[in-house]
Amino acid sequence: MSNFRCPKENAIVIAVDLQPNFLAAIHESDQVVSRSRFLIQAARRLEIPILTTEQNPSRMGSLEPSILGELGAAPISKMAFSCYGSAEFRGQLEASRRKHVVLVGIETHICVTLTAIDLIENGYAVFVCPDAVSSRTIEMHKLGMERMRDSGVMPSHTESLVYEWMGSADHPEFRQVLKLVKEA
Repeated sequence: MSNFRCPKENAIVIAVDLQPNFLAAIHESDQVVSRSRFLIQAARRLEIPILTTEQNPSRMGSLEPSILGELGAAPISKMAFSCYGSAEFRGQLEASRRKHVVLVGIETHICVTLTAIDLIENGYAVFVCPDAVSSRTIEMHKLGMERMRDSGVMPSHTESLVYEWMGSADHPEFRQVLKLVKEA
């Protein structure tokens, strides 16, 4: 299994804890939401599964409405900081039979990093989109990105992944995805 490419047929997108109560304190939160939403929209168009999580939603509230509106399935409620710590998450991920995981969400240095490390330790190839993850400070974000990269996670821009999934301008969804690129 290559950790350098993210084949469409084996990819799954995980959106981690994009909840307004958390987003309020996040550096460049509007960009995180916008880029996450773009990737989710493109993934849906390209028939790539998406899982989303909510950290302690009874206390921290539910998913960002603009993200929630793009989903076909309910977010997974979790208490563990790593998504992999949730049995429901593991079950849905395993049921997808996808082994290339793309991460977006918050916070880079906590939930995103811990999820990435757990996934790698359990045999997944992991990609993170630096334009669609962040933390409360840029320093926390950078440290989280460095730790993930040092752990074997491959950073990739959301747009780069979408073009990789299509492969060429001959892809049947190219024009529709290009509209999403221009809107984002």
